[in-house]
Amino acid sequence: MTGIIIKGIAGFYYVAVEGSGIYECKAKGLFRKNGCKPLVGDNVRIKILDEEQKEANIEEVLPRKNELYRPAVANIDQIILIMAFTDPEPNLVIMDRMLVQMERLKIPVVICFNKSDLVDEDRAGYIKAIYESAGYKVITCSTVKNHGMDEIRKELSGKTTVLAGPSGVGKSSVTNVISPEMQMETGEISAKLKRGRHTTRHSQLIVVEPGTYICDTPGFTSFSPEPMAKEDLRMFYPEMAAYEGECRFSGCVHVNEPGCAVKDAVEKGDIYKERYESYLLLFNELKDQERNRYR
Repeated sequence: MTGIIIKGIAGFYYVAVEGSGIYECKAKGLFRKNGCKPLVGDNVRIKILDEEQKEANIEEVLPRKNELYRPAVANIDQIILIMAFTDPEPNLVIMDRMLVQMERLKIPVVICFNKSDLVDEDRAGYIKAIYESAGYKVITCSTVKNHGMDEIRKELSGKTTVLAGPSGVGKSSVTNVISPEMQMETGEISAKLKRGRHTTRHSQLIVVEPGTYICDTPGFTSFSPEPMAKEDLRMFYPEMAAYEGECRFSGCVHVNEPGCAVKDAVEKGDIYKERYESYLLLFNELKDQERNRYR
């Protein structure tokens, strides 16, 4: 029997099997011996020990198509990056930092701007255009007005999705509107945990409908930055990568070089200055990190 791990805590894994429910499982010692730790999102083969009590052992972790380390989750189809138009004001540098990490991981991303009811249309349209011009799918929504929620549901359907974004932007509100029944899933797990032991929150998958999962990741405001060469940064801004090979100099990093096609595109308005300014900021951060490593 196969299923998907929707939560892991204190050595127990909770595996959802379509049509059968949630099984409390332990991983065989073989996994520890081989250094293979099951992750939330893993597709696994289990052996039933007690059908009535819904207890089983994990026999095999099936091949992963990808995995994240922080948060620890596997087999992600996409990330929905949730920001707010206001309250709090969108920090586009933080947003771009997260987008760079998503590009590096090669995981598709959909951008969702919440609280559209609190901002004027011109401001909303400008911010949306910045990221649509970079090639991203952008959804505007309001959980208060129930605007855009059907579009989000459509993007989620049949996929395993991580919701990311800073505190206060409405991740929980979006989740609650999309899946008001989520407490049914967490309640079933809580009953197995007995008397509320192990109350620390961990990453878990929320079952929206069969085959559709949202990854709820506590404290997940951004990806932990991974070391990278400053010269590689340009490849993770899609609108800049599109100009690769058009600059006067091969390997142009679009900072001080003459004959730079990207800087020309910024001057013409073909690349938004906000994106280019955040690129320069991140580039200089990486430059400082390199300098400090060799001191």
